Amino acid sequence: MLRLAALGLLVASAVTLGSSAVVLENGMPILWAQTASQVTELPIQNGILTPNPWHYLHRQSFYRLMIGATDPYMSYMGTNPNENPLWGLPMELGWMFSSGRFADPSGSTTCGLQTGDTTCISVESFWGCVTYFTSALPFLSAAQQGFLGENIQVQLQAPAGVEGFCTTHAECSTSYPDVMSKWDAFFQALKATTESTLPDNEKKDSILGVYWTAQTASTHASAVCNAKKTHYSTEEQSFADSWSNSAEYVAAAHFHSNLEKSLLFLNPLPSRVLRAGDVAPNIADLSQEENYTLSVFAWMRNINTILGGSLVRMWKGAMCSLSTREKGNQLLEQLITNPSFPTTTFLSVITEMTTTC
Repeated sequence: MLRLAALGLLVASAVTLGSSAVVLENGMPILWAQTASQVTELPIQNGILTPNPWHYLHRQSFYRLMIGATDPYMSYMGTNPNENPLWGLPMELGWMFSSGRFADPSGSTTCGLQTGDTTCISVESFWGCVTYFTSALPFLSAAQQGFLGENIQVQLQAPAGVEGFCTTHAECSTSYPDVMSKWDAFFQALKATTESTLPDNEKKDSILGVYWTAQTASTHASAVCNAKKTHYSTEEQSFADSWSNSAEYVAAAHFHSNLEKSLLFLNPLPSRVLRAGDVAPNIADLSQEENYTLSVFAWMRNINTILGGSLVRMWKGAMCSLSTREKGNQLLEQLITNPSFPTTTFLSVITEMTTTC
């Protein structure tokens, strides 16, 4: 069983670090060493796995187990040990955790607060709700497809007094058939691709495409969480919209969300929940990099809104081949991580790439 006690002090210190969000700890996502490396380390009742997806360590354990189970099928992803695209998910979860985004925003409980259970993920948290769809659902799919072991059954713990979160593969398949079918397709494709005679770069692009199709389906289904955004400031709500919008770009480019590349995109994200009056690039207690990233996110969302959604459509249209997707990945990296990269260049390059499709 996971040792869940005696972690409060460590988590509290991580959450309160101020200059930037804590994304890595000893080269791994926050508290990775405390997560389950074997399914038998998760709670079991009557032979059925019963993890609690509203506990940070359990939710991170889903990712650790999925990465360990799928790594043998992804040798074509690269030569480094952390090339699995699933790494982007626990990295993102760690950023949300360390930036305080899983704490109860309604103030009705101490869930996720330093004065309460610091490893608790509040059911009132918009961010906790959204990532339920990108953690619990793929985990149930992985188990169903045999990646966690033979005949492994999973029944997720449901939050007390709260409805609307499916807890088994069968229930989720009924509630969110499109999401579950796409995650099932991803895990099935991993097995099929190992027997493919395609070059490694084409295998990689193909699997990343299937992966981002599933990821996007989860993101779209998480629209049921939007009502929870009312707990936050207008500034945090706008950032949440920009963050969701950015997923359309990385998905279309088949972004290789390994550990190293995910770190580039997550490091400059805001290290705390945004408050009323926070206006980038002039938020005093956020770093220059965080202010810049918030400005870029807002610019991309505003331009897309002004253009009636055509920026996202242009981008998706430009990502029509392996070569343009490779260029798209490079372009996104420059835009997010290089403050000297002009946004006008981003638009002109998209226009030029579209003409090649």
